Amino acid sequence: MNDWDKLVTVEQMEEATNALLETGKKVGADSWQQRVKNQTPHCGFGEAGTCCRICTMGPCRITPKSPRGICGCDVHGIVARNYLRFTAGGAATHSDHGRSICHTLYQAKEGGAYQVKDAEKLTRIAHEWGIETEGRDIYEVAHEVAEVALMEYGKPFGVQRFLKRAPEHTQKLWHDAEIEPRAIDREVSQSMHMTHMGCSSLPEALIKQSLRAGLSDGWGGSMCGTEFSDVLFGTPKPVDTTANIGVMEKDMVNIIVHGHDPSLSEMVVFYANDPEMIALAKEQGAKGINVAGVCCTGNEVAMRKGIPMAGNFLQQENVVLTGACEAIVVDVQCIFPALGPLSKCFHTKFITTSPIAQMPDAEYMRFSEETAAENAKKIVRTAVLNFKNRDQSLVNIPQLKSKARVGYSVEAIKKCLDGVTNSHVDETGTLKPLADCVKSGVLRGAVAMVGCNNPKVRPDYAHIELMKKLLKNDIIVVVSGCSAQAAAKAGLMDPELAPQYCGEGLKRVCKLVGIPPVLHMGSCVDISRMMILAADLAKDWGINISQIPLVGCAPEWMSEKAVSIGNYVVATGIDTYLGVDPYSKGSTEVTELLQGETGCKEWVEAHYIVDTDIESLGDKMIADIEAKRAALAI
Repeated sequence: MNDWDKLVTVEQMEEATNALLETGKKVGADSWQQRVKNQTPHCGFGEAGTCCRICTMGPCRITPKSPRGICGCDVHGIVARNYLRFTAGGAATHSDHGRSICHTLYQAKEGGAYQVKDAEKLTRIAHEWGIETEGRDIYEVAHEVAEVALMEYGKPFGVQRFLKRAPEHTQKLWHDAEIEPRAIDREVSQSMHMTHMGCSSLPEALIKQSLRAGLSDGWGGSMCGTEFSDVLFGTPKPVDTTANIGVMEKDMVNIIVHGHDPSLSEMVVFYANDPEMIALAKEQGAKGINVAGVCCTGNEVAMRKGIPMAGNFLQQENVVLTGACEAIVVDVQCIFPALGPLSKCFHTKFITTSPIAQMPDAEYMRFSEETAAENAKKIVRTAVLNFKNRDQSLVNIPQLKSKARVGYSVEAIKKCLDGVTNSHVDETGTLKPLADCVKSGVLRGAVAMVGCNNPKVRPDYAHIELMKKLLKNDIIVVVSGCSAQAAAKAGLMDPELAPQYCGEGLKRVCKLVGIPPVLHMGSCVDISRMMILAADLAKDWGINISQIPLVGCAPEWMSEKAVSIGNYVVATGIDTYLGVDPYSKGSTEVTELLQGETGCKEWVEAHYIVDTDIESLGDKMIADIEAKRAALAI
């Protein structure tokens, strides 16, 4: 059992996974580790982005012998088209998540399954959008705000409303580069149109549209998902929880929620605490019901309810391999189809709930906002009744568990800072104390670390080791998504334990403010919080976002969503460091536009830096932060 006095190491996590894989072998279970071996080596044309299959004259792949496709498109056009299509997939995915939350807000009503939990934030957004609130019922306001938000997806004119939150300088950069996102669906649709056979093949045009599509996600769909989840489920504030595979309980019904949409997980958590369901669990021989999370659904319920986090992306199979998982309940995104056949090797119910994410070998229980209570109760009951089918001889729960303090929304960060420096906290708070710490050199800067796990990088190692290196250099780290769960599993979110790994300045800040040195800001849609944080910090400091000693980092990214995120982080003015190549290396022109001093750097004052050597990647981030400090003469 973890004695709570030191970090959980990557080696310990790998040892636990290996033990679970031994259990899997006993029952003939498949694993991603074996599938990686089966798929290696990967296609070199695909990794370079030099294969085109957007029409049936091909597929065409570029070689020295055949430098153009059948239509005549060269390698630069092919790589840029592939990059834009990758972005469009990610922007569509996160934005559709946001659309779902807008629909949930429209269903909210007094006494209903969904209610307004943060009326203050709802009112603030209504005022921001010019919606009257005086003398109106809060649900009437909620429904109008939801309708206006849904129009952001398909309105015929104008740009995204949330763009006004950015500093004027940033807004002007977007306008001058002609990358202001219009309707969200229009940017995704136009991206697909531009990449159709016989349309754009000019790299500059395609990369600009990639930035625009990304911005429609970060300052559009994802921001809707974040803001209206807060309205519905409560704006996160610091809460203590636990993380790692050891959060599963051998004597309890274990329900794992996995995916990204909190509309489902919030209701599952609610009914897992229903006295009727708890009584039923005890009738089945369990001591109660334990809900734990994986991936961003896990982040959502952790930061609002303190629900434990069992793992991130590449640990999703591990929860089933414990033999103690009664049900793994999924919504959308980042879900392995492998969970179906894997669950059949155990007693686990693999329950899919969304028409967007239907998979073989699963029990499909369709979930909708209109029938949320009924659906969630049925799911919990199914899991509880499955407890008696558990094979106790297969139960193996590795005893790895760390304390974590999570739930640092922008509002929570401002409140923590103001609570230390001011006797009165105003309605919105300020980031001036943070700016002052950076100006004085107590903090050297900040890194926003995000993203997935990827088998091409040793899982969690890049996240954890980079964080420790940054902390040692007095650089505070804000995290979301699977990166956040990596930190939590290791103990880097424990406010008592983690500061010992910090430099003296960061250690002092953590003690004074009462925070861990790695701040959990939420799920992957909540990277939009980081954009608001950067925008507000620039305004309070009186400088441009690109001047802040701040960089972004996705050392283990793997999905289309990550490319969309990277594009809007860069477009916001934040240099972004990648530990996995974005399949653009086949084109020198596209590489220059994304990573050089032209293209993105000229348009939005930031660009990508790619380095698959993690130690070198960390050195470059620290050097970048110090260079920004020098430019500000601080």
